Amino acid sequence: MDTEKDSYLTVEGEAEAVYRQLSSKFFAYAYHVESEQQIKEHLDALRKRYYDATHHCYAYRLGHDGATFRANDDGEPSSTAGKPILGQLLSADVTDTLVVVVRYFGGTKLGVPGLIQAYRESTAAVLEHSTIVRRTVDCTFEVAFSYTDMNDIMRIVKDMQPRIVEQRFDNLCSMRLAIRSSHAERLAARLSDVEGATVERI
Repeated sequence: MDTEKDSYLTVEGEAEAVYRQLSSKFFAYAYHVESEQQIKEHLDALRKRYYDATHHCYAYRLGHDGATFRANDDGEPSSTAGKPILGQLLSADVTDTLVVVVRYFGGTKLGVPGLIQAYRESTAAVLEHSTIVRRTVDCTFEVAFSYTDMNDIMRIVKDMQPRIVEQRFDNLCSMRLAIRSSHAERLAARLSDVEGATVERI
């Protein structure tokens, strides 16, 4: 896996922004999400909080490659809300991210171009307020080894600096190690070179 492909951008935590166009008000929210269940919970909470709002439009991307995505217009004319929101997520190249834009209609119709602009600008504003971080796509290994091989294993760990997820030291020792995908094969090969060590990819 190329180094470029084993990391991705996402928002950290959550952020909010307010955008006004003519007499309509748009409340935009961005969340870090990792499952459709989390998305449902955020949507339910916003629908409860803004129960009298005209629309709750949203888009999300999930997975390190953003392969799972959805855009929802929630009653706005087709492709005037969810699509512009998703477009901004794609422009910012963020995934594992949900943006919800809550609209209060102020009495003046915005028209299709006006709606597209409002949802696009609302999303751009909330992403601007968000903390965007780069995360790595990791591989996890379980390595089992005897106590006498401890020094050899720890030398590799110190050298390659995988994240230690779990470790157990006894007569038979084991460690669960996570490392970014582009370094995974090298780590597995080096660990396997230690006589008596067994390495299993999880």
